[in-house]
Formats: sequence, structure tokens, C-alpha cells
Amino acid sequence: MIRQPLSIQPIPYQGSKRALAPRICSLFPQKVGTLYEPFAGSAAITLFAATHDLADRFIIGDCYGPLVELWKLIIETPSELSERYAEVWQAQFEVGLSHFNDVRAQYNENSDPVLLLYLIARCVKNAVRFNKEGKFTQSADKRRTGMKPDRLTRTVHAASRLLKGRTTTFHGDFLGCVNGASSNDLIYMDPPYHGTTYGTDKRYASGLERERLIEGLHHLDAQSVPYILSYDGQMGDKVYGEPLPPTVNADRLAIHAGRSSQATISGKVAETIESLYVSRSLNAQDADIYRPKPAQERLFV
Repeated sequence: MIRQPLSIQPIPYQGSKRALAPRICSLFPQKVGTLYEPFAGSAAITLFAATHDLADRFIIGDCYGPLVELWKLIIETPSELSERYAEVWQAQFEVGLSHFNDVRAQYNENSDPVLLLYLIARCVKNAVRFNKEGKFTQSADKRRTGMKPDRLTRTVHAASRLLKGRTTTFHGDFLGCVNGASSNDLIYMDPPYHGTTYGTDKRYASGLERERLIEGLHHLDAQSVPYILSYDGQMGDKVYGEPLPPTVNADRLAIHAGRSSQATISGKVAETIESLYVSRSLNAQDADIYRPKPAQERLFV
């Protein structure tokens, strides 16, 4: 099993699968033609797979347009991105306390991907939040100043070297992103948990209805396209989402994700268990990934 840490993370936000990437990628088949990541976010799985040559090509997709535009900049024009980020970052020391809110208001007006990167890097615990209109609402973290420009420059250039020339970006629905995938490819999906897309704990700009996800998985099963899905899970005593139905042709495994950063923000201590749904064609076997205990097989509420 590959255990090398992933040091390249140009988009540092809470919820990234960076720490879990070695265990998730240990389930990959020996040869992957194209790795699709239709809910890419920080694309931690893509970056890990590219670092270790686990796939020939990559497709980074997301339904959030500014994030896809940010990935285009990272891959194709990292120098331009670095220079603009440095200007925004440096201005916080000249403008003062109002700077973050000014940038946030400007981003909510024009959806500039460079401003989005600064907001993610500078906001509280890198914990992105949106309101029901899709506006970025998280506040600045007063204890730090965000990723420094020299580090940002190193990471975006490293990511560009890994991905440029063999990566396509896609903006839109996840089924549109994976259209054309075959049995020689692999899809990794990390959609929003059903309980974190609506209400007061809205962590994503848009959600995914459970029925739509199941419909998509049935389509992939019918086409014999292998996939790995991170979906429902548990944080302490709080459970997110119901297990997927048995009509989905995948094994449900549990992976221990460590202490919840979200609980830490609230001053609590809670361990996180995440579910992985793995296509049965992949014959999932791994020492660090285990089947849920009987108590975890109950209907989640």
C-alpha cells in the first residue's frame, strides 16, 4: 500500500481527502486509463494519483464554476495565479481589518477565482460556508494571515507540473463529467453529505439529491464503470446520510478519518468514520479499511 504523504495542496480547505488519499488510492486497480473526479473540490485524490502515476489521464470536474476556473489557472497559468494571489494577500497588511470583508464582497459580485483562493486560504479553519443564494459567507480567521505567497507559488507550480498536458477540467453535473468513462477508467466521487448542504450548516454552494446520486450509480453499474464513492458517515454521535440501497452494486466499507476538525471548531472532541462504496469489480481489500460493525449497518437518521 502507498503511504507517502501528499504535500501538494494548492486549495487548502476543510474536508479535503488529503489525509485519506493513500488509503483510498490503495483500492485503485493496477492500471487506470482516466481518473475522473466529478466532485473535485481540492482534488486531493487526483493529486495523489498523479504523484504516484496511478492513472494516465485525469478529469477534474465540479458544478461550482469559480472552482473549475481556479483549477484551470493552477494547471495552465500558475505564474499568473501566483502573482495575482500575492497582490491580494499583501493588501491585507495595507488595508487592515476590512480587507477580508472587502475581498469577500468583491468575490460575491464577480466570482473571481483568485479571490476565491484567497478567501479559502484566509477564512476560519479553511471551512468554506455559503448562504442559500450561493454567496460566500465565512469570516476571516483572526489568528493567521492565510497561505503565504511563496508557499502558494511552490504548490501551484508543483500541481501544474503534475497535471498539465494530461488533465481536462469540466464544469457541470457529475453525470456529464463522467460521460464517456469506460471499464478501463475509474471514477472517484466525494459529493456533499446529505446533511451538510442545506440549513444553517451549509458548506457547499450547491447540493446533490440522494435520488440523483443513486440514479447515477445505477447508470455506472449498468455500464460496468468502476468507481469509489465517499458518502455517508458519522462524526461522534451525529450521523450524516442513510446508507445507499442494496441495488447499488458496491461494497460499503468504513474508514476511520480521525478527529473531526468541524467538531474542534465547536470546542468538542469527536471521531469521524466515513463510508466508502467500492465497485464490486474492484475487489476491495485493505488492512486499513474495514467493514462497518453491525451497529453501523443500521438505518442512519
